[in-house]
Amino acid sequence: MSEQVRKIVAVVDDDPRILESLQELLESAGYEVRLHSSGSALLASDVASIHCLITDIGMPGMDGFELRDRVRQLNPQLPVFLISGRRDLAQDEQADGQGATEFFRKPFDGPALLAAIGTALQGAKE
Repeated sequence: MSEQVRKIVAVVDDDPRILESLQELLESAGYEVRLHSSGSALLASDVASIHCLITDIGMPGMDGFELRDRVRQLNPQLPVFLISGRRDLAQDEQADGQGATEFFRKPFDGPALLAAIGTALQGAKE
């Protein structure tokens, strides 16, 4: 019997509590999780091996919009989920025109996030 490859979800947030919470949620759903405290840390890793990205928008240095754009230069089909606790950033995302796979405002609904990731990964190329 062949072993199914676990999908890798990278999470980028400067808040360690959010990283821990998302790690627990994603691992409970069977995903392999890679945590990064900044966009630069993610870009210094093996970006080509991830299947999905969840990133906070409001981070010091490189924000989530810039990170999404840089990662999409490497992998245009990568599902990207943007998260933020600020309502005005949600409006910026809608005006941005680049479009993330989906936007979630903190605190977000864990089952809804997992459902959205599952749907995105079903449609993504291996």
